Amino acid sequence: MPRDRSRRPFRVAAAQRVEHDEIAAYGTLVAWATAMGHGEAADLLQATLNEEKTADGTLTKLAESGVNSQAVDAGAMRAAGRDERHARDAVSRG
Repeated sequence: MPRDRSRRPFRVAAAQRVEHDEIAAYGTLVAWATAMGHGEAADLLQATLNEEKTADGTLTKLAESGVNSQAVDAGAMRAAGRDERHARDAVSRG
């Protein structure tokens, strides 16, 4: 379980990278459609852009709600376990 928790922030970060790319793409498409006078297309693209921004906001809230701190805690637990094993090995060899 601790290992899974330590991977969650990476999954959230990867999903946010995808959302940011989509936000950039849809933002550009909205601007182009507007500039070319394609109002209906611009409106549809803007709706999709808004959905992408909402998804990014949800991922940000998830990261800020404790996913990042859970990963730090899980990493600290693993490090403590490694330190304990190393200490036992050193004593048994000693």
